[in-house]
Amino acid sequence: MLRVGVTGGIGSGKSTVSRRLAQLGASVVDADAVAREVVEPGRPTLQRVRARFGDGVVRDDGNLDRAALAAIVFPDRDALDALDAITGPAIAARVAELRASVPDALVSVYDMPLLVERGLWVHEHITIVVETDVDTRVRRLVEHRGIAEEDARHRIAAQATDEERHAVADVVLDNSGLPDDLVRAVDALWHERLVPYAANLASGTRSRRPDRAGDVVVEPRTDWEARAERVVAHLASALATSGVATEVSHVGSTSVPGLLAKDVIDVQVGVHQLADVDRDDVRAALVDAGYVLAHGIHDDTPHPSGADPRDWAKRFLAGCDPANHVHVHVREHGSLGWRFALLFRDWLRRETDERDAYAAEKRRLLALHDTTAGYVEAKEPWFEGAWQRATDWAERTGWQPR
Repeated sequence: MLRVGVTGGIGSGKSTVSRRLAQLGASVVDADAVAREVVEPGRPTLQRVRARFGDGVVRDDGNLDRAALAAIVFPDRDALDALDAITGPAIAARVAELRASVPDALVSVYDMPLLVERGLWVHEHITIVVETDVDTRVRRLVEHRGIAEEDARHRIAAQATDEERHAVADVVLDNSGLPDDLVRAVDALWHERLVPYAANLASGTRSRRPDRAGDVVVEPRTDWEARAERVVAHLASALATSGVATEVSHVGSTSVPGLLAKDVIDVQVGVHQLADVDRDDVRAALVDAGYVLAHGIHDDTPHPSGADPRDWAKRFLAGCDPANHVHVHVREHGSLGWRFALLFRDWLRRETDERDAYAAEKRRLLALHDTTAGYVEAKEPWFEGAWQRATDWAERTGWQPR
């Protein structure tokens, strides 16, 4: 199933988004509800909270006094971290149990205020951030929840900043307008992205761009690096327990600032042994992260011409997200193909004349070829000369892959 994380600062309206997703058919787990459940009277988590923060955080009836606990932890980062260390594992275990209990759900939503702070966003296929300005959030907390303004601002300050949330957000929903505006935005997201993404995951279908070169190759986009950083983080997390990956890197034209490119994020995964990618656990981890094997693509064009193709072998995977096209090139660490992907990126980043020459060649070929496939094939002769120039540059400068 498609895993969707919904987050936002307190008072931003993320619960409104989650409720609408539930109405559309998603299975929703609310972290706040789970957090209340794990500290119910008699639960071991409540006993640990009491031992750490004192009897004053538990009412006479045995229930947690949330206001008393909030007054302690939100103004004090160390106290808040201590609370998270106590409740976090219990919440995570219960959330995993609840999400696993709905195996037939098309979309599984995790409504989690601290999705960014705890780094949990890397386990979701899509992260949605609901955004509202601070003053509006404070007003909502005061008027609708009866929280004192000073307390509201303490709570907001204890959470991630808007900039930190933006860095991990696949989607930002603005909730500064009318409620119906937010509902319409959620509906559009559901039908245009979430449902198609979930269907691709279920069927193991990669997302594809139209095979029209003029529509696919675009001028440089400011979001390429941020999108790539999220993909790198997802893949690194997915492969962490397998121990097969040596590094995960943003490569290709979108990794070169100022270069026009296909709107496709290319990522290289270096592995100790290429055969490791064929292990069942590794393949399952990649599929679970949203990346499926593209059959029939087993190597890159060797350079120089006539070189041993075995040193240019790879596994090629592609993402399932219809709104963020991703190609994953898995190559053996130290192979010529692995080395050239990193060299080509760094060479074009540092040698702007070569970058501009490559852009000019792209524009020339775009005028000659209608299809993306024809355009890509026509670039190969240019790459032969580029491989030699980049190799000479590496020798002159002492470049080494990082």
